[in-house]
Amino acid sequence: MAHPPPAVTEAELAVLELLWTESPRTARQLTELLYPPGTPSDVATVQKLLQRLEAKQLVERDRTQRVHAFAAAVSREAYAGSRLADLAERLSDGSFAPLLLHLVSTRRLTAQELIELRRVLDDAPKTRKGRP
Repeated sequence: MAHPPPAVTEAELAVLELLWTESPRTARQLTELLYPPGTPSDVATVQKLLQRLEAKQLVERDRTQRVHAFAAAVSREAYAGSRLADLAERLSDGSFAPLLLHLVSTRRLTAQELIELRRVLDDAPKTRKGRP
């Protein structure tokens, strides 16, 4: 099995969420959005979160300018997909079926979500041709 994707804390996820909505952003911009008072402690917290995310290879830093800019190194979809694949591997021998069945049966889906789910399920046999 490939290495599981790195887990993130709630605070790290908050930074990623902002970078997924708009990138690149500076540490100052992220601080203003996450901690509006913007105290020196808030700035240090955001810088530490960015360092951790960069070490996990989830954030890229552009050092070409005096003020560094940060961007997500992985898309929301890719990160969520890899975390779900790891969860399926650990909980249900790699099968997504138990996870999907549980989510669909315990959560009220919107009409748009149902349409999208049906489309994905209908297309699944076509996209799996040639794969085991």
